[in-house]
Amino acid sequence: MKKPSSKIREDIARLKDQLRQAEAREAERIGRLALRSGLGEIEIDEVLLQTAFEDIAKRFREGKGAATGEKDAADGRSADASVAMVETGEAQGSAGET
Repeated sequence: MKKPSSKIREDIARLKDQLRQAEAREAERIGRLALRSGLGEIEIDEVLLQTAFEDIAKRFREGKGAATGEKDAADGRSADASVAMVETGEAQGSAGET
């Protein structure tokens, strides 16, 4: 039996709500990690930061980073995890600095 369009709309609305909640949880997780790593204290152009995040995501998707979540007791970082270095040059300083 086919679903009526009203039931499909209800399902879509429910799934959209679930998606919003999942995205909010993911954003909070990434935000907490960014703050712990000190990114909240750095003035950086959002485009550069997004590019750096995309590079990190690409590395992990290609298997070049450790995605196990295991902690190295010595320094608190994930074992074998690479750290992305972002060169910001002029964008990092404020306009009043020379």
